[in-house]
Amino acid sequence: MIPAIFGLSGLTLTDEERAFFRDADPAGYILFGRNVASREQLRALVDGLKAIHGRDRLFVCIDQEGGRVARMKPPVWAAYPPGDAFDRLYDIAPASAIEAARANAEALGLDLAEVGITADCHPSLDVRRPGAHDVIGDRALGSEPMRVAALGRAVLAGLARAGVVGCIKHMPGHGRAMADSHRELPTVDASEAELELDLQPFRALADTPVGMTAHVRYTAWDADRPGTLSPFVVGEVIRRRIGFTGLLLTDDLDMEALSGTVPERAERAIAAGCDIALNCWARMDDMIGIAKAVPTMREDAAGRLERVLASIDPAHRGGDQAELVARRDALLALGVG
Repeated sequence: MIPAIFGLSGLTLTDEERAFFRDADPAGYILFGRNVASREQLRALVDGLKAIHGRDRLFVCIDQEGGRVARMKPPVWAAYPPGDAFDRLYDIAPASAIEAARANAEALGLDLAEVGITADCHPSLDVRRPGAHDVIGDRALGSEPMRVAALGRAVLAGLARAGVVGCIKHMPGHGRAMADSHRELPTVDASEAELELDLQPFRALADTPVGMTAHVRYTAWDADRPGTLSPFVVGEVIRRRIGFTGLLLTDDLDMEALSGTVPERAERAIAAGCDIALNCWARMDDMIGIAKAVPTMREDAAGRLERVLASIDPAHRGGDQAELVARRDALLALGVG
């Protein structure tokens, strides 16, 4: 098995993809809007991936947060609110906000579990900072670290009740970034003392099974390299100071915050200590290059992946989705007016 997660080009697997995935044996897959049309189509696509590997438990993830980050959209699937909705409710009713976030995540997770998706790249634990770039914006669960942690824990619990594992992101924090890492490399010049605030939600949820790095340069920790490619940020900050022991994914290696070819980025990320290189855009040349560039998955990383897969119960389907949505809406209504 290689330490990579790959994207797919369309609504069905091509013969070239099927043959390559069988030979390369990546750790998992990620789905985007280009892969999504209907429940039946999406379930068939995921089943086709499982058939390649001959196993029921497979790491298949998606970015389904709610708000502006949603790959599965109406009218086939429901729309879900962004993190900011629960943050606003928390101002007047913290317990209600936590329950609304949990019910919302369980309802959302049921959509994923129904089609065989096993992991959601959600929640964002980035602490929202005034004046920062809006790439995080209303996706954030708040600007106070322990509020972010409380709501994040509720999201993870809701997803788990639906049979889906969540992924905390973007470690060690994207909330201060003044640029969009999809477009360029953000540089954060905050001091180590200031950055402690950003670490707090991740530290509180360090036992989460899956996490994702940030393509952000933190000059207090590594003036030369973004977090994803920095042995100090991965090993010292994420693993030791945060105490994260789960499966560590990179953010998408195609993002313009990083330099070099995509295979070079993957090789450097794995060398820095990341467990899995995430490559989203299904370009066959890049995927072949990654398969050649990265080593076989490390034993410790393979063990973390196995623990994640073992925690996913394909038969678990949570509660009644309509009831969960009604409960969420009734709670969110408390904050209106």
